[in-house]
Amino acid sequence: MARQKGIIKLKGTIGDITFYKTQDGHLAREKGGIDASRIASDPAFQRTRENGSEFGRAGKAGKLLRTAFRSLLLNSADSRMVSRLTQRMVKVIQADLVSERGLRNVIDGEAELLFGFEFNIRGKLGTSLFAPFVATIDRVAGEIKVDLASFIPANMIAAPSGTTHFKIISGGAEVDFETETFVVSSSETAILPWDNTETAVISQTNAITANSTKPLFLALGLEFYQEINGQMYPLKNGAFNPLSIAKIDGGV
Repeated sequence: MARQKGIIKLKGTIGDITFYKTQDGHLAREKGGIDASRIASDPAFQRTRENGSEFGRAGKAGKLLRTAFRSLLLNSADSRMVSRLTQRMVKVIQADLVSERGLRNVIDGEAELLFGFEFNIRGKLGTSLFAPFVATIDRVAGEIKVDLASFIPANMIAAPSGTTHFKIISGGAEVDFETETFVVSSSETAILPWDNTETAVISQTNAITANSTKPLFLALGLEFYQEINGQMYPLKNGAFNPLSIAKIDGGV
């Protein structure tokens, strides 16, 4: 692809050149490639079809997980999160050692490879929250929990410039990638001052189906606020709010 320069930016197709806009700027590329009908039927493209099938499956799985955590992601995601999550889901599917190539899936793969996934690359949990926490998944009871001992926010939370307050958020999700359904619940603290006053002990329990056999996920994050004239405003519209997959139980 080529980058467009100059004052006038083009969109559309002229001859064999297509002009288009992306978040990386105005680009241009030459038309080409192989006819879709040939890719769909020619034995020479069997590997291509298999890769495409698994990539599509990864996209659907990523969308399901995003939908499950939608209420938390509204304020905690970057513009490339969808593609990054799909790429991680591809690795999950490729870890399937049971199914044939092209039929590999999340259930027979390694959902644990999603551990530590950051939904917002501009604000990572690992470089924002330094207070120790204990994440637990009780499959029998149907409880996905996170516990934090009391801590001093100014020492244990690296907050963006302008922060005056914060809250800790978490969500527990039971995700059925086969039927494309989920059960989810979430928790949050009150909006707390980001200062040198020690917090109370924080314990959040997110309830899902007891004795579930499906993959279970815990998402943990922070939301930053700025107080102006007694009103709380999301800091920079949540641009630096971290949210990460902090615990996974891949199912039985």
